[in-house]
Amino acid sequence: MIYTLTLNTAIDMNIRCQGLKPNSVNRTLHTEYSPNGKAVNVSIVLHKFDKPTCALGFFGGFSGKYITDELTKMQIQTIPCLIDDITRINVFINDEQNEYKLVSKGPFIPDNKKTEMLTIIESLSNNSYLVISGSLPNNIEPDYLASILKICIPKNIKIILDISHTKLKDLLSYKPLLIKPNNDELKDIFGFTTDTTEQIITALENVHQQGAQNILLTMGSKGLYFSNGKNIWFCNAITIKQVSSACAGDASLAAFLSEWLPQQNNCQLAMKKASATGANVAESDGLGLLDKVSTYINQLEVTQIK
Repeated sequence: MIYTLTLNTAIDMNIRCQGLKPNSVNRTLHTEYSPNGKAVNVSIVLHKFDKPTCALGFFGGFSGKYITDELTKMQIQTIPCLIDDITRINVFINDEQNEYKLVSKGPFIPDNKKTEMLTIIESLSNNSYLVISGSLPNNIEPDYLASILKICIPKNIKIILDISHTKLKDLLSYKPLLIKPNNDELKDIFGFTTDTTEQIITALENVHQQGAQNILLTMGSKGLYFSNGKNIWFCNAITIKQVSSACAGDASLAAFLSEWLPQQNNCQLAMKKASATGANVAESDGLGLLDKVSTYINQLEVTQIK
């Protein structure tokens, strides 16, 4: 079972309009709502690829109910931790030239609910996987992530991390199975630039030395890299007309895991599927239909660079 944990769930509201003018009434061309939060996206895409998954998270108010209801409609198993505050709504606007991202901070999580979530994690099956992805809502400190990992280690729950917080660097001491930084996070958290292949190799080797067992480095239109500590591979990217970059990284991670787990092999197909899925999502509202993944996979190439 691949569990996913979203501490800061959300509804994504994707809007398309013809230009965006200040101090004016701007009429929308299309609006789409989707249950969201980074690890929620991972569960949705894993489910679409017929992989067993269960979504954990904090959910509150009408927006939290909407997300759990939609996941139920999709027949995705969910273990909600219900809170009183309202789950956030993020807004992404595409005016046919630019994309605007309005991302909310998130609800307040009371101390008793933080404890309740830890109890839920203690109940998860041994020898499973837990994807922890996304930002931290109000009243959850970065050390809370370490509390989660301490519960998982004796249960042999293997951890996949996709977080942009600087705490990621400290969490490498727990030797997560996989981390998925993008190039900006690699610079902001670890201080490495990724302008050349040599710089990328150096960065990945250094992050391995700090504790990461495997690394999936996503770089948007520049492709993605995977390193298992011995070898490094590169997969190119499909050229698309971008509608919204929201959800693309989450979908890429889910696609990669759908091929890579549990044997942790077949990484080249996993990389192609990750790149193809990310491109298909980026040219869609929300997660889209994932209807071009197979076509895009055949157009991609993976090369070993180390």
